[in-house]
Amino acid sequence: MTSGTDLAARIDALMPQAREELAELVALRSVADPRQFPAEECERAAQWVLERFAAVGFDDARLVETADGSMAVVGSRPCGNPDAPTVLLYAHYDVQPPLDEAAWRTPPFELTEVDGRWYGRGAADCKGNILMHLTALRALDGQVPVNLKLVVEGSEEQGTGGLEAFVPQDPDLLRADTILVCDTGNAAVGEPAATISLRGMVNVVVSVEALGSELHSGMFGGAAPDALAALVAMLATLRDARGNTTVTGLDTTQTWTGAPYPPEQFRADAGVVDGAQLLGDGSVSDMLWARPAVTVIGIDCPPVVGSASAIVPRAAARLNLRIPPGTTPEEAYVAIGQHLTAATPWGVTSTVELEAAGSPFRAEVDGPAYAAMAAALEEAFGVPMAALGQGGSIPLCNVFADTYPDAEIILMGVEEPAAMIHAPNESVHPSEISAMALAEALFLQRYQIPHPS
Repeated sequence: MTSGTDLAARIDALMPQAREELAELVALRSVADPRQFPAEECERAAQWVLERFAAVGFDDARLVETADGSMAVVGSRPCGNPDAPTVLLYAHYDVQPPLDEAAWRTPPFELTEVDGRWYGRGAADCKGNILMHLTALRALDGQVPVNLKLVVEGSEEQGTGGLEAFVPQDPDLLRADTILVCDTGNAAVGEPAATISLRGMVNVVVSVEALGSELHSGMFGGAAPDALAALVAMLATLRDARGNTTVTGLDTTQTWTGAPYPPEQFRADAGVVDGAQLLGDGSVSDMLWARPAVTVIGIDCPPVVGSASAIVPRAAARLNLRIPPGTTPEEAYVAIGQHLTAATPWGVTSTVELEAAGSPFRAEVDGPAYAAMAAALEEAFGVPMAALGQGGSIPLCNVFADTYPDAEIILMGVEEPAAMIHAPNESVHPSEISAMALAEALFLQRYQIPHPS
């Protein structure tokens, strides 16, 4: 067994290669939406991933097409001991679109170092995690005493469910004792964490109709019902004066029992402007990870420029409702639908249509893999591992949990708040790649499943 000191030295020596290869991967504009970027970019990224993992012992690595047409890289690397545990390594090679390229301080698809961080779309989410896997395996230099399986998908950011549909179709292909879902990250640079809770989500579109057509606001305003004003009134009932989500029927009193999220750190991470208050009656951790949160993410109404002095006959809003473990998407959809219907004023017509839904997830934390990963992260970083929640959703985790109910699922990775994933100026700190690679290598080297005597 290679010592932690020797593994750390090997990883340090491998980091120039990791930077070079991350630059190659970031240069591939693998946005899984052919309306925005050529599909060939995803195909090239998939082939890049296949070739690199084949070179570290996944001799059967291959591309498989999933239900949404995207290609996933799958493979296996037996250790020669069928009684050894099996670990599934997960990541995704597709990325978010760059959004406003003018807002980037560096070219979005060119890995660029600024103030010690490596900038580029996907540098953290999730191509940095692919390099974390590769660096860990290279550092072990073939000395891996567990059986490995691999899946790197190509449409996670689009949420089209390609891999979610694929997993149950051939459950033995990816069956494992432990699944490392490497698509989250740490509390901050140098502060290791495992994500143990994910909020689910329900997206709905609420539409309001009050009139047959626009009406002159001078001739009819004051008596004629205004669809936009009705919608604003309805949306205003979804939060109270403190900013707490107030959807009737949803529990808004739960508290978070894991690591806290200091308010000062959250204000800095979120870029909250001076003077603005943080929302809710609970702690930051409560509001992010233990309670429902509704966000208005879009409104259909006349824009400011070009609008007329007319009463709006119809309007609509798109809402994103995040739900904590303990609430099902079905319950949440019924609750927000009934709430909005009850809040509809003046007898105008309203409808609430379900657009998308995903279940929340809570990881088990009392198994041998979790304990081994906690020890590996503490050794790699020099500080204990924290248990965090995440407000985002990863529906695949529920598919894994349903398909492999006996598997331990550990969410981890190189992403952290300063990475600005999904936003312009995404970046990764190279020390997160190296330290997480060391933790993964230590885990793979030491993880064992106790057998009854």
